[in-house]
Amino acid sequence: MSLWESKESNGKVSLASLFKGDADVAAISDLTIEGLAYATCRGGWPASTKLKERAALRVARNYIEEVINYDVHRVDGVDKNTTRVRKLLESYARNISTMAANETIMADVRATDQTISPNTFAVYLSALRRIFIVDDVPAWSPALRSKTKIRTAPKRHFVDPSIAAALMGTNPQGLLKDFPTFGFLFEDLCARDLRVYAQALDGEVYHYRDKNELECDLVIALRDGRWGAVEVKLGKNEEEDAAKHLIELSEDIDSQRMKAPSFLMILTGGQYAYRRADGVYVVPIGCLKD
Repeated sequence: MSLWESKESNGKVSLASLFKGDADVAAISDLTIEGLAYATCRGGWPASTKLKERAALRVARNYIEEVINYDVHRVDGVDKNTTRVRKLLESYARNISTMAANETIMADVRATDQTISPNTFAVYLSALRRIFIVDDVPAWSPALRSKTKIRTAPKRHFVDPSIAAALMGTNPQGLLKDFPTFGFLFEDLCARDLRVYAQALDGEVYHYRDKNELECDLVIALRDGRWGAVEVKLGKNEEEDAAKHLIELSEDIDSQRMKAPSFLMILTGGQYAYRRADGVYVVPIGCLKD
């Protein structure tokens, strides 16, 4: 479930409206930073939203144990080393919201298991994808004015941020004491919600990064050619850089071969939704819906 579905987003900013060019964005999120930390660690599991906090935070942990001990073996009928599965998942959690290469994750596993081969790693990773635990965001390949080469590696994500939080052994209080880690998990939460909202609009979610290190955390592309670019920032400190990157990307798009962006948005963990003087929207995740 997205934050809109779990009623933690008030839904005062519609993604569909942004794609229609609605410039009248003014709203206040009811979701505090403490509530956001809790929603990240609890996750969007329907059953967890009906439980008290202590029990709700156990849902993702219990699910991971079920995956490691049963589900990952059943999906293809091949028994797997449970320690390897756990180490692979833990490495994925440490590399959440990054473009970490398979070799990087394999090196983590090999720290305690020298015998794992690339083929075995591929089998394990495929099984985790098939049971919808790992849910990477693919790279976006737009038509550019420049000859800049685009990186094609996916961005590492889980289907829900609570999986990463559980594998890291953290909780809402832990995230509030470690904002860098909170930021990576917050991006995973935003990717989850934007995928839900994009699917309702017949769209897909991607990420962008080129060889000049210009990047965009998430890009929503609809089948009719419309697209919007999103930078994810938990707080306000990086807002100016985020807006600069979004504008640079929009200016590098070949407008003769592609439509101009429907919107440029900084998706935040803050309170206020508004349109900046440069046209970039600032929208709290606690205000967004499809």
